[in-house]
Parts: sequence; C-alpha cells; structure tokens
Amino acid sequence: MDTRPDFTLPDDLMAALPEPVQALIISQQAYIKVLEARIKDLETRVRDLEARLAQDSQNSSKPPSSDPPWKQRPGKSRSGRKQGGQPGHPGHHRFSYSHDEVDRVVDVRPSTCKHCHASIGTGGKQEGEYWTHQVAELPEVTPAITEYRLYSETCAHCGKKTRASLPTDVPARPYGPRLQAVAAMLTGRYRMSRRETRQALFDLFGVRISLGALSQLEGATSDALAWVVDKAAQAAKNASIVNMDETGWKEAGERTWLWTAVMPGVTLFKIAPTRGGVVVNEILGTDFSGVVGSDRYGAYNRIPVERRAVCFAHLKRNFQALAEREDEDQFVGVWGLQQIERVFALWHKYKAGEIDRETLRKRLRPVQREFRKLLEYGKASGSAKTRTLCWSLTDIWDALWTFSRIEGVEPTNNAAERALRPGVLWRKGSFGTQSDRGNRFAERMMTVIASCRQQERHLLTFLQETCQAMLAGTAPPSLARVPAEGT
Repeated sequence: MDTRPDFTLPDDLMAALPEPVQALIISQQAYIKVLEARIKDLETRVRDLEARLAQDSQNSSKPPSSDPPWKQRPGKSRSGRKQGGQPGHPGHHRFSYSHDEVDRVVDVRPSTCKHCHASIGTGGKQEGEYWTHQVAELPEVTPAITEYRLYSETCAHCGKKTRASLPTDVPARPYGPRLQAVAAMLTGRYRMSRRETRQALFDLFGVRISLGALSQLEGATSDALAWVVDKAAQAAKNASIVNMDETGWKEAGERTWLWTAVMPGVTLFKIAPTRGGVVVNEILGTDFSGVVGSDRYGAYNRIPVERRAVCFAHLKRNFQALAEREDEDQFVGVWGLQQIERVFALWHKYKAGEIDRETLRKRLRPVQREFRKLLEYGKASGSAKTRTLCWSLTDIWDALWTFSRIEGVEPTNNAAERALRPGVLWRKGSFGTQSDRGNRFAERMMTVIASCRQQERHLLTFLQETCQAMLAGTAPPSLARVPAEGT
C-alpha cells in the first residue's frame, strides 16, 4: 500500500497562484518524482545486497564450510530420549578376524581356582569351552633393500666390454612399485604435502627420499594410471546415467575448473581451463544418449531437456533465498518450499519400499499441478528474481520430474556434490596444482580413489598392481567394470 503524501495542488488553487510560483511548484514536483525513483532503486539495491550478505549453504550454492560461525544450521527438535543407543537398535561390535586371518594362537589356561584359590595344575578337568581375545598389531616395517650388481665382461671375440642390464621387472628408479604406490597414496589420497610425505615415509618405514624423487614418483604414477583413467572416461560416454558437477580449481594461481562425472561403479575427474559446455561434450561425447543429473548451470543446456535430471536440493536453496526476502518474493519462496517438501516426502516413501514407482508418479501429479500454478504466478511477479527463477523452471519442466520416470535417477545431484568434496579439500590444502603434469596426477588419482571406494577395492593393491604393470609392460587393472551386486 502506497502511504506517500500527495503533493499535487488542485487545479483551481494552482491557477490562482502567480506564474513564477506555479513554475517553482511544477519544478519541485518533478524533482520529487526523480528522488522517489532514486529512492526506489536504492531500496531495491539494498535488499539485493542484504540478500547477498545473508547467503549461506542453506539458500545458495555456497559450501557449508563457508558459513560463518554464528550461522548454525537449524537443529532438530529434542525427542526427549536419552543420548546414545536406543533399545532395539542394531548393535555395533568390535571387529573380529576369521580363523584363516589369525597368524598365531596362544592357549591360556587358568592356574588357580578363582573360587577356592586352590592350584588347578594339570590334574584339573579341562573344559572344551573357551573365549577369544584378538589383538591386532602392526609388524615392525623396515625397507627391503635389494642391490643389483651389474658386472662388465670382456668379449673373447672382439675384446670389448659389455655391462649387464637390469632385469626387465626392475625399475630404473631406486624405488619399487609398492613404495611408489604408498607415496602416491600419501600425497593423493591423504592430501599430505611432499615434505610431510617424505617425513612419513621415514618415520613409518625408514625410507629416505628427496622431494625431487617424490615429484618424479608422482609423475610416474600418473603415467601408469593414464590408460586406467582413459578407460574410465570411455565408460562415462557409454553410461546410461551420469551425475555431473564442477568447482573452482587453481593451476599456478590461475583460475581453472575441476569437473566430476559419477556413474554406477566409476567416478571420473577432469581439470579443465574453462567452465563452459565444451567440457561437458569432452566428458560425455557428442553422441551421449543417457541421462545427466546436474544443477541448472547453463553448461548443461546442451543436453536435451528430456534427458536431464535437475537437482531439487539446489532448487530448495533457491526458494529458501526467496523465502528470506520480503513481500512477493517471500510468498513464492514459502510456496515453493512447501511443494519441494512434498516431493521429498514421496521420494523417501518410494526408497523405503512403502510405495512403488507407479504410485509415486500418481501421487506426484497433484504436486506437479500445484508447482505449475506457482510458476505461472511467479512469472507475472513484480520481482525480477522471482520471474527469472520461475521462467527458467518452466523452460526445463520435464527435467524436474525425470527421477519419477527413469529407474536409477535421483531427485538430487548429491552423488556428484559428495564426489567433489575431496577435491575441494585438496585445493584448500595445496592451493591447487602448479602445472599441467600436476593436473593430470590430481585428476587421475581422484578418479582411482573415488572409483575404488565405489567398487570396494583395496586402493593400495590397485595402485601397486598398476605401477607393476607399467614396469612389466603388461595390461594394468581396469576400473571400467560392472560392479558387484550391492556395491
């Protein structure tokens, strides 16, 4: 409601005034209109700036780590139950090793009766019942140093000397494939600096190595993983469902981008100089025919709408941002959040097995109708932010509901966002990479680490076998395989 006073004089009163006074009043009224327009623009700008200051991980794409300390996530309401495990919950017990995994068995028998304190000795009745107590201990590790002595022999025919060559399975560097794999794990998987890695190798294994040698081992490991990652990249082009996301990266202080593509059993990483859609084509190929789950970033617009799956978690943050504004924005934001909560409630019932896919689609229909009404209302809004959001969602309407049509598609892009977190931690700890060679090492190691985790494969064994295959000139293990049932 406009509560501003009306400064316009009635016509008869205006006509009774001298002409100089009339001219002054008209000029002042014009100036007031200019000031009113200026004030309106400034108020809009202040609201936008305040909204930007209020951005956090709940109403924007900012990561939770960027939230200030005083912005705590809304806590769950107290249930009134005591802390800790509740009656009837599945127990979590100490891990026990199988009989085949036990290296040594020590039989311990009582020597004194705990009741009468008499000596039991060897005459007591031996019971077959016993309890086990397992102790896991690390063996003392020292490096196994092998010295190859390359002798020279003089030829009896020509009189010239020939020095022996190293066996084909012996590396030219003074470090074996297992040590090479461990070094790559420390820098790539556990994100330790080269100085920390050098110290850890000495403290844990007694291995002495220079920083330059560590860098060379990283390059050698990257070369060994090239074929493995190329095969994983081919799997992305042939996948039926891929979740994608991207985040900032640094190469020698310059802005680059870390991309990920998550598929069943394989996760691919790629560091690229651009955030443009050309990288989407490089990862998926121009003939990609599967479904891509992502946010609404424009680089994914080259994927047909019917083969896109837009993330509702991102959408929830967009409507949350509107709900924290004023007037019409707030109304649309709250309306949108209500519909998204209905979507997630139905999805959780489907995942829990309470409803089947046909029932899910049927129960989503009234939600879709309400969402349509919301978008039509928002497209006519006086707020530019609300109009932009509602028009953009109208353009990709089918992509909002792909999860209800195609098995295996989720309503969120959480798989890709979770996959990027180790990369974000790597970037924060090392400030990115310093060269193209460093990029290749980082993206290949992240690909192998994430994929081995998905496939429940032992990372160190995989890296060691890959380095050994590079040394022997044989085929390395592959990541591009169908995962076992349930992995």
